[in-house]
Amino acid sequence: MIFETHTLNTPISQYIESIFHFKDFIPDHSIERVVPTGHVFIIFELDDIPRNTFDNVTLKPNGTYTKAWISGMHKNYISISAHQKSEMFVIQFKPFGTFPFFHFPIEELNEKVVLVEEVFGKDFLELREVIQKQETSQEKFLIAEKWLTDRFDNAKTPPEEILAIIKKLQQEPVANFNKIVESYPHTQKHLISQFKKYVGLTPKYYHRILRFNEILQQIQQKETISWSQVAYQCGYADQSHFIKEFKHFSGFNPKEFIKEEFNKDEPNFFPLDREG
Repeated sequence: MIFETHTLNTPISQYIESIFHFKDFIPDHSIERVVPTGHVFIIFELDDIPRNTFDNVTLKPNGTYTKAWISGMHKNYISISAHQKSEMFVIQFKPFGTFPFFHFPIEELNEKVVLVEEVFGKDFLELREVIQKQETSQEKFLIAEKWLTDRFDNAKTPPEEILAIIKKLQQEPVANFNKIVESYPHTQKHLISQFKKYVGLTPKYYHRILRFNEILQQIQQKETISWSQVAYQCGYADQSHFIKEFKHFSGFNPKEFIKEEFNKDEPNFFPLDREG
């Protein structure tokens, strides 16, 4: 399997979390659950295999996507297809990083997976064709980086006071949430409006996603887990609140999660049918 990542140049590197290419991926399942991470993705399939999303309860297909699509900011988990010998090219934006490239409030894509031509027009598919034709990962990266650089509008970058709040939410203890949002120099209504524009979510909901992903990091690859300790460390008021949040974002209660050994998988992708 090929898995390559690319280091972007500034200033666009400040707004993009990762750009990567993989080929000949062979999963042990055909459907996987993806939990929200607070990121937006542009996803190219380079193998001409249609992808599906599924109803989270029935696991019946409810959407088909080909060539390139955008996965917006999600508040809940989604179920997607996984394929043998697949090849994908992915641009992952930072939580605040889409507006300089998309040029509209990212809230408009909340809870959506949409074909890329619906956002950027049919001409964007030519970019996918050019990327697909390149022989090496590095050549593909350079094509994508040029598009991103050309698309980047410095006048649409988030204000420093928003970036400061996001940084504090990411780095400071959970208990500091109220103190952090109160440090914003304008009204709370203005803060929420700006968050929806640049992040897609309210500060509170974004913070919930951060906290859940911190849980996943804490329990990954561990043989024994004290759920009460995890709940306490992540700032949940009580065990029932913790379990409710865990199930909201993953679809499993903590015991089910460990029984299925999802803590031994990638922290944001969980196989639903390992036998494929």
